[in-house]
Amino acid sequence: MATAKRYRFDGRCVVGNSDSSFAPLDEEVVAQWLDSLDLSSSTKNTYKRAFKSFCAFVKDTSLDFDTLTKRDIISFREYLSVDKRLKPTTVSNYLGAVRSFFSYAEENGIPNIARGVRGERASRDFKKASLSVDQARRLLSAVDLETEAGMRDFALLNLMLRTGLRDIEVVRADCGDIRTVSGVDVLYIQGKGRPGKDNYVVLTESALAPIRDYLGMRDDSSNSSPLFTSVARRNSGERLTTRSVSRIVKEAMRKIGIDDPRYTAHSLRHTAITFSLLGGASEREAQQMARHADISTTMIYAHNIDRIKNAAENNISRLLD
Repeated sequence: MATAKRYRFDGRCVVGNSDSSFAPLDEEVVAQWLDSLDLSSSTKNTYKRAFKSFCAFVKDTSLDFDTLTKRDIISFREYLSVDKRLKPTTVSNYLGAVRSFFSYAEENGIPNIARGVRGERASRDFKKASLSVDQARRLLSAVDLETEAGMRDFALLNLMLRTGLRDIEVVRADCGDIRTVSGVDVLYIQGKGRPGKDNYVVLTESALAPIRDYLGMRDDSSNSSPLFTSVARRNSGERLTTRSVSRIVKEAMRKIGIDDPRYTAHSLRHTAITFSLLGGASEREAQQMARHADISTTMIYAHNIDRIKNAAENNISRLLD
């Protein structure tokens, strides 16, 4: 009669019987699990960090791998949320990594104790605020267009407000990514978690004209050159970083009196999506522009707009005032 497989965690997992080659917390096994995933390298790195955190939790709480239960996975979620005070999205990402690993381990005879354990419930609102139409106009009007830096900043801010690009998408863009599709100017982008530039945003004339003006001032605007570059003496002509984009946006906002941690570069993305819906775009059309994988994310924007437009509190005031 074969000996049952047993696993114990004491810094790393060891296999109780010699005929088994699957050690769940062995680095080689973790590497094999990550290699099996059809995910971007950045997501795999996130999963690796998340699973390392889970291993540390198991060790620090003196748990044995062979006695872990679903309750222990839930305790890990509570530890991340309460003790570590991680954001709900981060907690959900960590739990996603643990569920993924146990799904993989199940193929090697280990019970999938993580099945059905949900991530932390996230708020249906956004942590970052969006601009009003007046604020967006003032933001653009406050930019000094007499310098190359000013021309760049205006083109960048204007682009983000009109297309909803993320800061990393702006940073990755090259001059040659501006192309024509069916007679329409577009900017091909490498989206979040995407391996290449396989999607695009439509460039209206109002979005493209400031970019053309800015590139006309540049010494190098060849196809392989970054779309937005630094003008600092130390790294002039080099690609902007996400930190640089964040600084440009924050400085522009401070010029119009907005100095609030809820307003960041990502606020311009929120603003663009909100404006598209306010301007008459359908939820599906807004989803395509924003490149949301799930339309439910886009629907949050629509819900927030409807909440303000049709606030029930106004009905109370009409009765009482």
